[in-house]
Amino acid sequence: MKKIVLFLVVSLFSVGVHAQNFKYAFVSDTHIGSSNADEDLRRTVADINNQPELEFTIITGDITEMGTNEELRLAKEILSGLKKPYYIMPGNHDTGWSESGGVTFIKEFGYDKFTFDYKGYRFIGCASGPYVRMSDGHIPRDATVWLDNILKKTPKDMPIIFANHYPIDNSLDNWYEVTDRLKTKNIQYIICGHGHNNHQYNFEGVFGTMGRSNLRAKDSIGGYNVVNMTKDTVYFSLKKPAQELLAPWRKIPLKTFVHQTLKAYDRPNYDINKKYSDVKELWTYHSNANVVNTPAYSNSLVIFGNSVGLVEALNKTTGKKVWTFNTKGAIYSSPVIKNQLVILGSGDGNIYALNIANGKQVWKVETPNSVLGSPVIDGDVIFIGGSDHSFRALDIKTGKVMWKFDGVEGAIVGKPLIYQGKVIFGSWGRHLYALDLKTGTLAWKWNNGNGNRMFSPAMVTPVATKGVVYIAAPDRFLTAINAKTGETLWRTKEAMVRESIGLSADSTTIYGKTMQDEIVAYKTNTSVPELAWKLNAGFGYEHIPSDLVEKDGVVFYGTKNGVVYTFDAKTHQNLWQHKIDNSMINTVNVIDGKNVLVSTMDGKVTILRSK
Repeated sequence: MKKIVLFLVVSLFSVGVHAQNFKYAFVSDTHIGSSNADEDLRRTVADINNQPELEFTIITGDITEMGTNEELRLAKEILSGLKKPYYIMPGNHDTGWSESGGVTFIKEFGYDKFTFDYKGYRFIGCASGPYVRMSDGHIPRDATVWLDNILKKTPKDMPIIFANHYPIDNSLDNWYEVTDRLKTKNIQYIICGHGHNNHQYNFEGVFGTMGRSNLRAKDSIGGYNVVNMTKDTVYFSLKKPAQELLAPWRKIPLKTFVHQTLKAYDRPNYDINKKYSDVKELWTYHSNANVVNTPAYSNSLVIFGNSVGLVEALNKTTGKKVWTFNTKGAIYSSPVIKNQLVILGSGDGNIYALNIANGKQVWKVETPNSVLGSPVIDGDVIFIGGSDHSFRALDIKTGKVMWKFDGVEGAIVGKPLIYQGKVIFGSWGRHLYALDLKTGTLAWKWNNGNGNRMFSPAMVTPVATKGVVYIAAPDRFLTAINAKTGETLWRTKEAMVRESIGLSADSTTIYGKTMQDEIVAYKTNTSVPELAWKLNAGFGYEHIPSDLVEKDGVVFYGTKNGVVYTFDAKTHQNLWQHKIDNSMINTVNVIDGKNVLVSTMDGKVTILRSK
């Protein structure tokens, strides 16, 4: 009898804990750095402080407009005015254009994902990219590894509330990695931002709620949501600073989640690999964090960095780990190898040279900000740009700075081109720069005439031939520029090419990947854009920067949903495709016409071989 009474007491206590009423503030998309955003957020902070019944605040991403260090510091200063705890995560604006690769967000707020328990509920919040490159939203690989660990420690009946910037649908390329995990637990509902309006969702049987942006937009004042948790229902109500709380616009029942297994939901399809069964993955390695760069290779090793700052070296034949080296910031810099050295930049602000045999540091150069740009080598000199408004030339043996150009507007995140005695690169400050290779003096700088930084030629990889530099920026123009003067020769938006181009082996053709199904080829000339041919490749809507690389008569490129495509350079016909996962394929490193080294944003690195 005593055992039965004790069981009833424990059960009633458990139900009572879960049933306690409480309220919290749900704020999203503050976009500090945009017009009136700081004023709107200060008003919201003051308004939340005037409501003592609000126990805490959750802020679901896009804290800033461009993810700059200055914007993040201002956001932190404003949010520090909250009298009660707040929990925050980055959104795509905080990471996609971030001058630090997300490092400064973590420095300012202490984390980019969180979990806490409150009155019997477990709250879990994840970051979501993309990071530094344009792509679909993506829950970072390190976050899914972390989420697995959190859920493993969560009792099966413990109610969970999940928060993310993106809706948990196919606006994230790996949405299913979240829903499949949460549906094994007692998930109650999901909250998100991104869409700037209050909206009701159902994510594969899980209730979801999108919160409005805190920005005033066309109104005179901004706003947020107050979330009221009661015994059996959660209510969402719009609150504008200094105004009365409106009636609930959304309510969700709180009850034990039942996983519905009868309905089949869409998942990535890998049938294309059956069609091209002659293409094999020689090995595949899955890093524990995102890989958003192109791996380098030597005779025996494959080397790359990941988004938690780890440099990894794998055996080129087996894919087994050989050595690692830890930096203190995310790595988006594609390494280069020369003289038994591996050289790359890190979000921790350093440029590293590592011994290729064992990963030991040979030298490093410290800079005042993150180094997200990729290096190139000419002779014994390394050329690399950073986020400190500077571009450097370094001696490969010692790291000594040969020269530094400090007139760059915005962060440098791409790979430079060396051409006709110049080093040419873009930045998130609207300009393409050409510097003298020997002295670092400015030869010319170019921009597209648009003041919007989001159209900057930052994630472009310039190509050049016959005295002409070609780029494709986010403004969707293919542009030809005089390599000597920086004068615009021609621009075309006919094909909607975005950030992904390549030069044919014979230098007669510029390849471009369009935003809808097609590969186009333009003749290399100085007068007018002349379309030579186009190929319907069938990849659908496409917007990621993954350049086209020709080798031994085959052209290779990647797409946003994890597929490597190829076509014949002479016949302009598709050859084969292979799907690795469902995230962005970085620009590939082609070994020869049958072997290609590939990395994906989700951290997979593989060598593909075709017959």
